[in-house]
Amino acid sequence: MTANASYFIDRAAAEKAVTLSLPMITEAMKQKEVGESGFLYIVVMDPLRTPANSSFEEAVLYEHAVGDREKWDADYAGFARAKAMVAWRTGMDGHLVQELRPHLLAEKDTVLWGSVVVDGIVVGVSGANAWYDEAFAGTVAMCLRALAKAGIAEARGKGLFLGVK
Repeated sequence: MTANASYFIDRAAAEKAVTLSLPMITEAMKQKEVGESGFLYIVVMDPLRTPANSSFEEAVLYEHAVGDREKWDADYAGFARAKAMVAWRTGMDGHLVQELRPHLLAEKDTVLWGSVVVDGIVVGVSGANAWYDEAFAGTVAMCLRALAKAGIAEARGKGLFLGVK
């Protein structure tokens, strides 16, 4: 099962959103109250690829590791992907599902939280304390939304339809 991909949110945009967010994230990770692992993993989903039209794997747009993966003390990538899966499937932030909508959890879902859904943009993060994972995911999602807004502003000057010359 396949779906259209987002016109403005592609792998390059996701990578740029992560890059824009990294200075704040890496500086915050130096503080012990943020988390003590020193590692972080970020998963960004394509907003047009949903459970209705694609598999989870098809919907994963971009992934990024912070810190040397050889030194990881846990599977931060697996945790971030599991968090992103819950948010992607339900269309809600992981914390919201965990605390207020646990009836939406399925067998093998994670009980960890740290994923967000911002206007359909899903980002999951793992490696810090859950509340910071959520903040970092939100930062990436907001940067991605800003990039899409910049893209549409530029596209309007080129014509009435996207990708049509």
